[in-house]
Order: sequence, then C-alpha cells, then structure tokens
Amino acid sequence: MSQQELFGSAPSLAKVFVRAAIAGKKSGGALPTSELVLTGHKVQREHLMDYQRLCGFGVDDVLPHTYPHILGFPLQAELMARKSFPLPLVGLVHVENTITVRRTLTSDDVLDVAVHAEDLRDHPKGRQVDLVTEVSVEGESVWSGRSSYLARGRGNPDAERGAESPSMPQGVAAAQCSLPGDLGRRYAAISGDVNPIHMSALTAKAMGFPRAIAHGMWTSARVLGALGRSVNGPSTSHVWFKKPVLLPGKVDFVVDRSQAVVLAGLRNTRKPETEHLVLTLETAAH
Repeated sequence: MSQQELFGSAPSLAKVFVRAAIAGKKSGGALPTSELVLTGHKVQREHLMDYQRLCGFGVDDVLPHTYPHILGFPLQAELMARKSFPLPLVGLVHVENTITVRRTLTSDDVLDVAVHAEDLRDHPKGRQVDLVTEVSVEGESVWSGRSSYLARGRGNPDAERGAESPSMPQGVAAAQCSLPGDLGRRYAAISGDVNPIHMSALTAKAMGFPRAIAHGMWTSARVLGALGRSVNGPSTSHVWFKKPVLLPGKVDFVVDRSQAVVLAGLRNTRKPETEHLVLTLETAAH
C-alpha cells in the first residue's frame, strides 16, 4: 500500500541533483512505496509559451503532449535521490518513454500530479526501473506517462531487454534542425532539469560525454511538435532513446505516415546511420 506525500510546489531540481551527487553509491532490492503528489498546480502561461516555442509546438493555451512530463519530473528526481531508492540518480539513462493523453488539457485546468516507482528489474547492461506519472483534474485521470531508466553496471545476460523499437523511417528527411550549443541550458531553464550532462562540454566530459548532450525529452517533444497539433489531443506516444544528440549538432527529422500508427525519428545529418530516437504515435485523428 503506497503512502502519499503531498507537495504544494515542485521540489527544486538543482537542490535534488546536489543531494544526489553527494549521496554516494546505493544498493538495495526494493523500491520505496511512497507516492509523491503535487497538488493544485496552475500552469503559468508564460512558462507554457516558453516551452512551446523551444520545442516547436504551436503557441496557444493547449498543453503540449509532453508538457505534463516536466511537471512530474521534479517529483521523479526527488524520489530517485532518496536513500530509500535502490539506484543512483546520477548516471541513470532515460531509455524509453510512453505517454497517453486522455483528453485535451489547457492552461485553465488545475492539475494534480502523482509519481511513483515500479518494476525494478534486471537488464543485460545493469538494472532498470519505471517512474510512473499520473495527472488528474478534479479526480479524473487525464494524462499518464511511464519513464524507463537504466542504471548501467553488472547486468544479467539472461534478462529481457524490453520491447524492441521499430525501424527508423527511411528516405529523404522531412526537415533538418541545427541545434545550438546552449540548447541544454535553455531547456534546463524551462524544465528545471540541470543534470550536468546537458549544461556544458566541461560538465558533460566529467560524466563521460565528449560534449553536452540534448535532453531526451526535448528531442521527443521536438519530434512530436513537428507532427502537428493533433498530438496534443487524445493520443499515445512511445519513444525509444538511442544515441545521445551532441551539442551543437544537426539532425534529420524523418517520418512515415503511411500506416495507422505514425512512425518518426531523429538521425544524425552527417552520419545518417547514427539514430537518436524512434517514436510511434497513435491519435484519434490518424
């Protein structure tokens, strides 16, 4: 039985990451049973518009498909930074994400955002866990997301890897995007996600990356924004994060709309064989 902890405002991610960085190694086999709940959240229109512009969504009062994720992420990080959480927050890799939008949400909706952890499991390259975010309005479930994170380490070669991603769409790119070196800092200013791997080449190198990398959820949002306004209504997306996007960089947006489920992705412009993400989308309109 989970125990709810109520928050009137989102935890500070900067403080959470500092706390996680000094916490040291963790070990354990059980997940905390706490459910962290941000109650009565009112969307700030200026913040919403900043997010829409940076991620390529239309600027209006409708919440983008991915927007509730950044409301739940501080609660995810708070839960993962605690001593009771068996995996270290620093170094976790976001490998997969699913989102279901049950109805169109607007900035007039007052949101309750709940987060809990589940399904701690072995992986061939370490251990994996899901952080589940549920958003409700006046008791009605309106949005849900499942973020799968991998803690790299000694894995179990017999463990399941999870669902395989579909193949990247082929052919000529529908669009190309040049990504500036400060994209990580700009997205961090909106999302609060100040993970050092996104902030600068210097801090990224300390974590084993040659340069800063784009936030995975920015790349996912940018692809969804390019697919049109229907993604913000009732819909389900599933994204597999593959190779990180180094900043600055240039990526191709590719899409296949020939089937009932839209297939889209990002690949490296200079090296098209380098795939950054693959995404499927089901909408009521398609």
